[in-house]
Amino acid sequence: MTLQIALRHRFAGFVLDVAFEAPAGVTVLFGRSGSGKTTVINAVAGLLRPDQGRITADDVVLLDTKAGTNLPPHRRRIGYVFQDARLFPHLTVRQNLLYGRWFAPKGAAAVELGRIVDLLGIGALLNRRPGALSGGEKQRVAIGRAILSNPRLLALDEPLAALDEARKAEILPYLERLRDELRLPILYVSHAISEVARLATTVVLMEAGRVTAAGPTAAILSDPVTAPLLGLREAGAILLATVVAQDDDGLTRLVCAAGPLWLPRVAAPVGASLRVRILAQDVMLATTRPIGISALNVLSTTVRDVRMGDGPGALVQLEAGDEMLLARVTRRSVDALGLAAGQPVFAVLKAVSVAQENVGATG
Repeated sequence: MTLQIALRHRFAGFVLDVAFEAPAGVTVLFGRSGSGKTTVINAVAGLLRPDQGRITADDVVLLDTKAGTNLPPHRRRIGYVFQDARLFPHLTVRQNLLYGRWFAPKGAAAVELGRIVDLLGIGALLNRRPGALSGGEKQRVAIGRAILSNPRLLALDEPLAALDEARKAEILPYLERLRDELRLPILYVSHAISEVARLATTVVLMEAGRVTAAGPTAAILSDPVTAPLLGLREAGAILLATVVAQDDDGLTRLVCAAGPLWLPRVAAPVGASLRVRILAQDVMLATTRPIGISALNVLSTTVRDVRMGDGPGALVQLEAGDEMLLARVTRRSVDALGLAAGQPVFAVLKAVSVAQENVGATG
């Protein structure tokens, strides 16, 4: 399913004016607080009627202000999950889940409760009430309730924002399973780049009510032009890698387009395909293959672009087969190494620099 969105809406001191497509998979609206992300998702769900707009889900028109079409929320079939789970406190988890079925279209094949319970890992919670659940458990139940309404797409508005890092790490694998196994389109609002890197198929960058860039996740994250919009400390790229061995010393050996890659133990079987997010600030560059160093990962790459910053820094975009890497270095290093497009270089990365939250399933 492809979601096409064109919206214009004026608030006091703020104008939203966006147009983009959300193809199959997980489309993440990414930007700072106040950039208009939640306004977009509310308009898609029918909770906000924009001044002007048109929203279509394949051949179904959800909104067309010119034609006077504005489907009410319950007819749009959007499974909306808010930052807070909004579960019914007097109902058990099972009852909360089954409540979603009241909104499923008549005659449509029912989503199997047992399958959703297994996917979200909430089987042991079915007889509890929300007051006895952790934040991460509540969000998984809220997602399950939304799925059981048999929606045409899920809309998730920063579902992990209220959780601590441990609870986020707990729930991310379940979101990956939903993406990979249900194949249900998801529109996901976030301002956490780690969530984007692990979950997104498509990224829509927003700033001050406008779309500044949109496209496939790997392309957006590895673009030195968009990197400052993501935050230079968070700038990085995604490599697709395959697990080839679990070594006895606690390292996992992978292979990617640029060569072998060692990481601290990754809980994945041999043959598993992974996304590995490499931060630009963790990549060193060398014009000859270094020897006698502690870093285990030395990847063969080619310089594609060098983008100078306003200060002493620069971002270097590197080609590794069909994939891209980013390296954040100083202008002085660019000059000293004579870095220029087309130059072969080695990207050096310490194995321990890649955190566990930056490794996820491919989707």
